[in-house]
Amino acid sequence: MKNIPVVMIIFGGSGDLAHRKLYPALFNLYEQNLIHDNFAVIATARRPWSHEYLRGQVSDAVHETHDKVNESDLKDFASHFYYQSHDVTNVEHYVTLKKLAQELDDRYSAQGNRIFYMAMSPRFFGTIATHINDQHLTSTGFNRVVVEKPFGHDLKSAEKLNKQINASFKEEDVFRIDHYLGKEMVQNILPLRFTNPLIKNIWNPKSIKNIQVTLAERLGVEARGGYYETSGAMRDMVQNHIFQIVTLLAMPEPKDLSSTSIHKAKQELLDSLVIPDDDEIKKHFVRGQYLGSDSTFAYKQEPNVDKNSTTETFAAGEIKFKKGPVAGVPIYFRTGKEFKEKKSRIDIVLKHRSNLYGQAHSNNITIEIEPNMQIFITINGKKITETGIRRENLAYTFSKEEKALIPDGYERLLHDIFVNDSTNFTHWSELKRYWQFIDAVEDDWRKEDKTGNPQIAQYLPYRMGPKEASNIFETPTEHWIYE
Repeated sequence: MKNIPVVMIIFGGSGDLAHRKLYPALFNLYEQNLIHDNFAVIATARRPWSHEYLRGQVSDAVHETHDKVNESDLKDFASHFYYQSHDVTNVEHYVTLKKLAQELDDRYSAQGNRIFYMAMSPRFFGTIATHINDQHLTSTGFNRVVVEKPFGHDLKSAEKLNKQINASFKEEDVFRIDHYLGKEMVQNILPLRFTNPLIKNIWNPKSIKNIQVTLAERLGVEARGGYYETSGAMRDMVQNHIFQIVTLLAMPEPKDLSSTSIHKAKQELLDSLVIPDDDEIKKHFVRGQYLGSDSTFAYKQEPNVDKNSTTETFAAGEIKFKKGPVAGVPIYFRTGKEFKEKKSRIDIVLKHRSNLYGQAHSNNITIEIEPNMQIFITINGKKITETGIRRENLAYTFSKEEKALIPDGYERLLHDIFVNDSTNFTHWSELKRYWQFIDAVEDDWRKEDKTGNPQIAQYLPYRMGPKEASNIFETPTEHWIYE
């Protein structure tokens, strides 16, 4: 598809997400002619910007992310951007916004197509959705809404937000965006599983001992303490990124690669998701908080963090499914702040087989999502100059030239929104199951908090989280592959 006609409204157009991700991604799509002559973007925020000031910000954003820029193209691209100072709680501002959207629709022949992007604080999502509905901002063409994470704070709030959004938009027009699903190696999970007999034939409980997902962050919460106090690692990372990855790892093979078939396979899996009870949470889940060092604050010393906070900056646990190709296989996860390095990786640990050499180790399949973007299989081979067995990695990597071709996750996902491909977005029925799992764990932790003796492991920064995370495994022979 080329030159898609549309008026895009970005709520939060002066924010960091719009500047760092959305504007550069939109410019790339403009250069590819996905959008070109018949589009306009309205950026809204409370700041008193002008159209010209916004266009300068858009140009700056593109220059900051691109080594080379065709200045003529950039000037023309930026000319499609318009600004409206907007208080999302003020109904009258939606009337002004509707008028501007219609003027731009007429000017650019956008055919009544609208995309609404919520790129601001989640606490305003419901308000925006409500006023899109009661002020009739949708138009005569397609109407799509993009919602950033988190989609709700728990199941109850997520259901309320979903109801508000569904008043204006059909489920198939709601794009719950998670940039992890736009990452190259996450999109490689299904091709890896389904196109390689070597891997497809061992993707079962007879061959896989466990699966491990690690999303490690190098930094602490820094200036985001106020937000993080309302979230924590479970809501911030597990409810979306980790569950998205786990679903791709455990889902059955779909009938075909259509969005409908893929989401049907995901739902079939998630219907069998095991919601942990209190005993399972105590055995297989750990929460923790990072301590300070000579150069860093402890979590409870960070700005806008309660000195008695029980909010977890680290979470580890177990996910299981009753159905699917890896039914019953424990899928362990861990995520947190202040790890030794920033890294996102998946380790598929294969069962060890007895062998004549005795010294051989189990084989593992590792998918490194970032920073290196690679897949490697750990195998055994003989040592060259002495007797014995050594471990070797067979690697699937990208050349420097190939890496330069890999689009940013937001570019990929914005492309999919424009062409109406919801494959890499979360359906409500899937999100509902994620929240049911998260709520079970959070509810258990809140009950523990009320005892006055919550079990919150403390860990030093720049390591691999608390040592207690090594106790969540089902058997003594299991351990974290990435250490």
